[in-house]
Amino acid sequence: MTVLAPGRLGSWLLLGEWRAHPVRTLVAVAAIAIGIALGFAIHLINAAAFNEFSSAIKGLSGVADVQVRGTEPTFDEAVYPVLAALPEVAVASPILEVEASIPGQRSALKIIGIDVFRAGFISPDLVGAPSEEHLQDTLADDAIFLSPAAQQWLSAKPDQPLPFQLGVGTVALRYAGALQSARAGQRLGVMDIGAAQWRFDRLGKLSRVDLKLRAGVNRDVFKTRLQQRLHSDYPGRFLVNQPNDEDQSSRNEGMSRAYRVNLTVLALVALFTGAFLVFSTQALSVIRRRSQFALLRVLGMERRQLLRQILLEGLCLGVLGSALGIAAGYALAATALHFMGADLGAGFFSGVRPTVHFTPVAAGVYFALGVVVALLGCAAPAWDAARAKPAVALKSGTEEAAISRLATVWPPLAGIAVAALLSQAPPVFELPIFGYLSIALLLVSVIALMPRLAAGVFRAAHRRWSAVVASRPGASPVLTLTLARLANASSQAGIALGGVLSSFSLMVAMAIMVSSFRVSLDDWMRHILPADIYVSTVSGGTTAGLRPAEQQAIAALPGVDGTDFLRVQAIALAADRPAVALIARDVDANAPGKVLAMVGDIRPPVSGEPPPVWISEAIVDLYGMQVGARIELPLAGRQQPFTVAGVWRDYARPTGSIQMRLADYRAITGDRDASSVALWLAPGTSHAGVERALKALPFAATLDISTPSDIRDMSMKIFDRSFAITYLLEAIAIVIGLFGVAANFSAQTLARAKEFGMLRHVGVTRRQILAILAIEGGSLTALGIATGFVLGWVISLILVFVVNPQSFHWTMQLHLPWGLLAAVAALLLSAAALTALLAGRQSLSGGPIRAVREDW
Repeated sequence: MTVLAPGRLGSWLLLGEWRAHPVRTLVAVAAIAIGIALGFAIHLINAAAFNEFSSAIKGLSGVADVQVRGTEPTFDEAVYPVLAALPEVAVASPILEVEASIPGQRSALKIIGIDVFRAGFISPDLVGAPSEEHLQDTLADDAIFLSPAAQQWLSAKPDQPLPFQLGVGTVALRYAGALQSARAGQRLGVMDIGAAQWRFDRLGKLSRVDLKLRAGVNRDVFKTRLQQRLHSDYPGRFLVNQPNDEDQSSRNEGMSRAYRVNLTVLALVALFTGAFLVFSTQALSVIRRRSQFALLRVLGMERRQLLRQILLEGLCLGVLGSALGIAAGYALAATALHFMGADLGAGFFSGVRPTVHFTPVAAGVYFALGVVVALLGCAAPAWDAARAKPAVALKSGTEEAAISRLATVWPPLAGIAVAALLSQAPPVFELPIFGYLSIALLLVSVIALMPRLAAGVFRAAHRRWSAVVASRPGASPVLTLTLARLANASSQAGIALGGVLSSFSLMVAMAIMVSSFRVSLDDWMRHILPADIYVSTVSGGTTAGLRPAEQQAIAALPGVDGTDFLRVQAIALAADRPAVALIARDVDANAPGKVLAMVGDIRPPVSGEPPPVWISEAIVDLYGMQVGARIELPLAGRQQPFTVAGVWRDYARPTGSIQMRLADYRAITGDRDASSVALWLAPGTSHAGVERALKALPFAATLDISTPSDIRDMSMKIFDRSFAITYLLEAIAIVIGLFGVAANFSAQTLARAKEFGMLRHVGVTRRQILAILAIEGGSLTALGIATGFVLGWVISLILVFVVNPQSFHWTMQLHLPWGLLAAVAALLLSAAALTALLAGRQSLSGGPIRAVREDW
C-alpha cells in the first residue's frame, strides 16, 4: 500500500477538487483577479497622473527656496522691490501667469511672463531657446516660446503670428522658439514679463515672486518671518510657501483626492464581492466533501492538517487571482492612460501626459490584499470542517447541521448596530472613512443573517402552502417538495445567496447613487438657469470677456427685456487649499433663491452690516463659515468685510464658491468687465430673432450663444463621461454577480445528485425534478434580489447622505432608477433558473441507481 506524503496528499486533494469543479474555481479566481486588477490599475493611474502633475508644477518653480503669491490672481508689483531688497534674498524673480484665451478654443494656454535675466538663476527651464538669427527674441515684445505640446496643439510655425483673445479683440504673438525642458503633454508658453503685462492688459501686476536665498539662510525661519511681515504690512494679501511643501501638496491633492479615493473604493467593490464568492465556493465545497474529510480524519489526518489543507485551497485561489490581477491591472492602467487620459474623464489632470510605472510596493500591497481576502473567505468553512466529529460527518445528510453554527444571530445584529453608529461619525482627513467602514460592516452583517432570513421566509411559505394543499389532495407535489427542501436546508441556501446579495446590493447602491447625482444635477441646472439665452465668450481662460461697450451693445438689442452679467474670479482663502471661485452677479438679497439653489436658512440684509455673500456647501465644510458670520475676502488689494447671508448648492465647484452682488463687486474693485451674460426676452420675442441680432454684432465671432437646454445637454454629456468608469464598475459588479449565481447554483445542484436519485426512486419524474430546480433557483434568487434591494437602498442612503457630502461637500436628493434595477433583477432571475436547469440536466444524467450507490 502506497502512503502519500502530507505535501503530495495536499496537492492531490487540491488538484482533484479543481479538476472536478473547474468553472467554480475559475469564477472565484476571476472575481479576485478583477478586483485586484481594477484597484491596482486605478492606483497606478492616480499615482502616475499626480506625480506628473506635481513634477510639472515643480518644474515651473525651478530651484526657488520660497515663493510669494497673492490671495488674488494678481497683485501690485510694488511689493517686488521690497522682497528683492531683503538681505537674506540672493535673487528675486518676478512672475506673471496668464490663462490666455485662444479664439475658438475652450481650453486656455498658460503663459508665464518672466524676467529672463533673473529667471535664468532660479527657473532656467522657463527660458526659451531662440534661433541664432533672433537671439533678442527672449526680450521681444511680440515673441512667445512654446512647449512641444503647446506648439503641436496650436500648429505653430516659426515667426508665424498666433492670435490670443483679449476681451473680444485679439493679440498677435510670434512663435519664437521652443521650451526644450517642458514635460511631455504640458501646454505652456513663456514670454518677457513686460511684454506679457502690456499685451494682456496686466500693467503693474504680478502673480508671484520666486526667491532664491543666500547661502546659510534658514529657509523655514525666513519663510515664517516673511509671512509675519507681509501679514502685518499687507493683511490678507499674500501667501508664503516653499515649492512643493506640505501646503502645495495639500492644494494639489485637494483638487482630486476625494475623486481618487472614491474611485479606488468603487474598484475594490469587485474584490469585496469576490471575497463572498470565495466564501460561498469554499463553504459549499467543504459541505460536499464533508464525508471525505471525515474519512481522512479516521485514516489519521490530524485536525490542524485538515485546517491547513482547506486554507491552502483558499491561499492558492488568492495567489492565482492576485497574480493575474496585478498583471491585468498594469495592462489596464497603460491602456486607460493611452485612451482615456490621466483623469479618467473627470478633468482633474488635464495638460499632463503621464506614463505608467510599475511600483513593487503597491503591487505587493494589492497582492497581499487579494490573498488575505481569499483566506478570510475560506476561514469559516475551514474552521467548521476541522471541528467536525468524524463519526457524525461520515453519515449522509448531516450537511445542514454542519453549517447551522454559522447562522448565529447576535454577531450580525451587533454588526448592524455598529454600522449604524459608524454612519453618523464625522470624516477623517476630510474623507468618509467611517462611512466606508459602515457600508462594509453592514454588508457582512446582512449576509451573515441570510441563513436565518432564508429559514424564516421559506418555513413560513412552507407552512402556508401546506395549509393550502391540505384540502387539495390532487395538488402538484413540485412546489411542496421545493418549499420543503428550502425550509429545511436554509443554511445552504443562505450561503448560496452570499455572492448574489453582495454583488446585487452594491450594484443597486451604486446605481442609486449615480442616478441621484444625475437627477439632482439636472434639477440644479434647471434652477440656476432661469434665463432664456446665455451668452459667453467662446474661448476659455481669463483674458477673454465682455467689456462695458460690448455689454451695452448686448443689453440694447431689440427683444431683450433683462440682463444678468456675471464675473468670475479666483481667490485663495487658505494656503493649504485650492482657490475658490468668487462669482459676482445680480442677486436679490431678499430672494436669492430666484437664481441660486439655496440650502437652509436665508438671512435678509440688515442696514449697517457689510454687504451680503452667499457661500456654497463646500465653503461651510472646508472653512467653517456659517450663516450670519462676518468674513473677510481678498479684493482690490485688501481684506473686504462681508456677511454670510445664506448657503447655496454648487455642483460645479467642489473646492468652494462664493456669490456676491455684481454692484458690490464693481464698487469695491472697479472691474467693469463680465465673463458672461444671461438674457431674458420680452414677451412675444422669439429666440431665433435675438440670436440673429447677437450674430449681427461686430464681435459676434467671439460669442457662444446657448439656451438652457443646450447647457444641460452638454453638462449631462460631461457628467456621463466623468462617470464612465463608474458605469464600467457597475457593469463589472453585475457580471460578477451573474457568474456567482451560475457557479453557486451549479455547484449546489451537482452536489445533490444523491438527493435527486432518491427522489427518482420514490417516483418523482425527471421533468418534475427540473421544475423543482428551476423554482428553487428562482425563489432563492428572488429572495436575494429582494434582500439585496433593501440592503442596496440602505447603503445608497449612506452613500448619498454621508459619503457624498463628506467627500465632495454637497448634498443631493435621492432617486431610484427603477428601470435599470428591474432589468438587472430580471437578468439575475433568468440566470439562476437557467443555471439550475442546466446543472440539473447534468446531475440527472447518471441514472438513479448510480446516484445513490454511496449510501448502500
